Amino acid sequence: MKILFIGKEGDSFSKTAADFLQLHFKESVIVFSKRADPFPIYLHEWEGDIIISYLAQWIIPDSLLQKAKRAAINFHPGPPEYPGIGCTNFAIYNKEKEFGITCHHMMAKVDSGSIIEVRRFPVFENDTVYSITQRCYTEILHLFYKLISDMLRGESLPKSYESWTRKPYTRKQLNELCELKSGMNKEEIDLRIKATTYGTKVWAHMKSEEINTTYSSYKK
Repeated sequence: MKILFIGKEGDSFSKTAADFLQLHFKESVIVFSKRADPFPIYLHEWEGDIIISYLAQWIIPDSLLQKAKRAAINFHPGPPEYPGIGCTNFAIYNKEKEFGITCHHMMAKVDSGSIIEVRRFPVFENDTVYSITQRCYTEILHLFYKLISDMLRGESLPKSYESWTRKPYTRKQLNELCELKSGMNKEEIDLRIKATTYGTKVWAHMKSEEINTTYSSYKK
């Protein structure tokens, strides 16, 4: 079986998954993606059975998806209620009590294909964007092992009864979540900071015009 695996550059989970895949499917093509890099031209020439997008940093062209004879699947670090970008951030902001991951068939439109399997886990009060993301990565690896094991046994991909519940979150919406404004109360500011902090990286910020407005109001 010919498989194209596109993982995430510098991600240990992607490397572990790729090693396992190549051990059992010798003809696998392994590529690690980096958001700043363009989609490799040579991949447009690939033809085979299955494409696996594993935390890939690129949107895979529809013309390439069509070349997968059996399936083109993606492992998404979010449940069907959270398609698109920044799903963990929005889950923290919305004070969700449950989160999860989704494996689904890929279509030209991001996070819209039929769902293969969903795995969920509880979210606790002290959870952060980082802690939830790491749990997503762990669940994705476990699900990857299961689905590849099913393939090795000659089994078909499962079909989930679940479906996407909303349009994918966009980069614009995530950027807006990161914005702190002068009219916000402390609870809102604290929540936005928590929802847009990943480890030691804090993405929440106040635009210069908001800073000027706040400063002018203070002087008055």
